[in-house]
Amino acid sequence: MQFQLNGRAVDVDAEPEMPLLWLLRDVLQLTGTKYGCGIAACGACTVRVDGQPVRSCVTPASAVAGKRVQTIEGLGAPGKPHALQAAWIAEQVPQCGYCQSGMLMAAAALLERKPRPTDADIDEAIANLCRCGTYQRVRVAIRRAAGGPR
Repeated sequence: MQFQLNGRAVDVDAEPEMPLLWLLRDVLQLTGTKYGCGIAACGACTVRVDGQPVRSCVTPASAVAGKRVQTIEGLGAPGKPHALQAAWIAEQVPQCGYCQSGMLMAAAALLERKPRPTDADIDEAIANLCRCGTYQRVRVAIRRAAGGPR
């Protein structure tokens, strides 16, 4: 199966029904995408497929053939973080951090779709669960990355 992963063409041999999460973590060794619930409820496994946020724990690998997949490893670059990553740090969003890669990927999709999101837009787009309850800081960080009021 061939697809684009973080801007690079990849060709992997995997069972078509293998969840994308396990293809990324176990086959391709990209462990930034996290396993949370396994039923698409928590969002820890969120990646972007053709720009859209997707819960990789329930997405079969075959669904990304010929598509563009972006994981947290492809969001920024060493020494040049994505605006969201910089805002996450500035606003001290992470506590335990486990859910953060999925939230960042959902937020990146939101900002691509709506460069100046309202609080309602943010609340609708970020349906990820955070056990630490950092939702208010997430909202502030997204507004910071968008260049809006915090």
